[in-house]
Amino acid sequence: MENIYLFILIALILLAFADLIVGVSNDAVNFLNSAIGSKVLSFKTLMIIASLGVFVGCVYSSGMMEVARKGIFNPGEFLFNEIMIIFMAVMITDILILDLFNSWGLPTSTTVSIVFELLGASVAMALIKIGVDNGSFTDLATYINTSKATQIIFGILLSVFVAFSIGAIVQWVSRLLLSYDFKTKATWVGAIFGGIALTAISYFVLMKGIKGTSYAGESFDLIGGMTIKDFLESNVITIVTYSSIIWSLISFSLIRFFNVDIYKVIIGAGTFALALAFAGNDLVNFIGVPIAAWQSYEAWVASGVAANEFSMQVLASKVPTPNFLLIIAGIVMVVTLWFSKKARRVVKTELDLSTQGEVSERFNPNFLSRFIVMIGSSISTLFSKILPSSVKKTIEKRFEVPEILTSKIDTSDRPAFDVIRASVNLVVAGILISFATSYKLPLSTTYVTFMVAMGTSLSDRAWGSESAVYRVSGVLNVIGGWFLTALSAFSISALVVFMITQLKFIGILLVISIVTFLIIRNHINFKKRDEVKL
Repeated sequence: MENIYLFILIALILLAFADLIVGVSNDAVNFLNSAIGSKVLSFKTLMIIASLGVFVGCVYSSGMMEVARKGIFNPGEFLFNEIMIIFMAVMITDILILDLFNSWGLPTSTTVSIVFELLGASVAMALIKIGVDNGSFTDLATYINTSKATQIIFGILLSVFVAFSIGAIVQWVSRLLLSYDFKTKATWVGAIFGGIALTAISYFVLMKGIKGTSYAGESFDLIGGMTIKDFLESNVITIVTYSSIIWSLISFSLIRFFNVDIYKVIIGAGTFALALAFAGNDLVNFIGVPIAAWQSYEAWVASGVAANEFSMQVLASKVPTPNFLLIIAGIVMVVTLWFSKKARRVVKTELDLSTQGEVSERFNPNFLSRFIVMIGSSISTLFSKILPSSVKKTIEKRFEVPEILTSKIDTSDRPAFDVIRASVNLVVAGILISFATSYKLPLSTTYVTFMVAMGTSLSDRAWGSESAVYRVSGVLNVIGGWFLTALSAFSISALVVFMITQLKFIGILLVISIVTFLIIRNHINFKKRDEVKL
């Protein structure tokens, strides 16, 4: 009987590699979109920067691995044989769903996927146990970590509204202050913008993100014997103030004496930071479950207890993730980033929805999109009547779009938006994601980056009178896909648990065969389509 659990463990390890590939293919849009859309960096340079960010970010992921072990269910209520079935169901479902969305070219949330898969699989296993023990449905709360699960789900849903709102506000203010004619502004204007942006990137990602690592608890004489975590938490205002001054001076020097395009620096640094934040926050979605399974297997073997008698309470304790596993995962993610064609298709979907000019609209308008646009137009008209004419003229002048962004030249030669919007996308998304990571909240990086991009597109008037209904319809389709992800993840993982429980080893082989067939079929269908160029 021990051989079947060794087989499951090996299968989970192999599935982890597959999940890394399909996961990165979907999530690459999160940190590539802004830099690709602005076209200020060559694709090769961009990929090198993003690859470094992803690899470094993997080191920051250790603290997030707790979510897979005890974030959704109470491990002490399950036995080893049950927990391995849950993990198997989760990984199979995750690969199937993510590959399907990649083939459609739609960005979905790997965080929502893994959360609802864990929830669906653990609920299914709990119901089976309750049925065997002749318990009641109310006993389900004993098995599920309802408070933590609710917190995670609520945080993910809240991120949609928060990201869209903050993105829209910051972009509107940035455009009002800088306009599209930002290159003619005084040097100090670019220096201050660069100082604020680079401070946000450096602190919230490189500084605040370190709180999620094993190094955060170490103390150093250089900082008065305090731990890194305590030092960062107790000196927030001081660190931000000094960082702003230093980065503003550096930005001023780069612009004034070296004629450096500070916005290009911001986009490069932002891409690195967002890639780092993505890896730090989302790596748990791909390898958290297999690592938890491996640690469960080691604990079970060492115990000498039968699989159907060994409690998984061991998962409730904090267990550090070996660094070599994080390094291997980082290598796989970087290789995938370079060679995945599906990643480019997902990126194109978001670029088309946020571009300033005209594109071949992929989504058709519907009643809901028309209704939302009508409401938005009515509100805009109302504000227009309230504002004095002089204020309206000033605002309109700030938002006058240059011809290069609106001309009907081929999109391969025209930027989707300018560097101001690209910078705002990266800075705002990086702050939100890194803030969540530092508090070990599995915030959806896809939700945040996508909704920030949509918010900045709206406030930057990228959605014109003719294209608005198409763009809003596209956003609604993507958001609808997110709800479909949650429903599918929960249902399929629960179904896989029931299949494996009933059919045992045959069930495992059957579901692996089905998923393999579907992935191969999706790959063949994808190959038949035209390749996507960015």
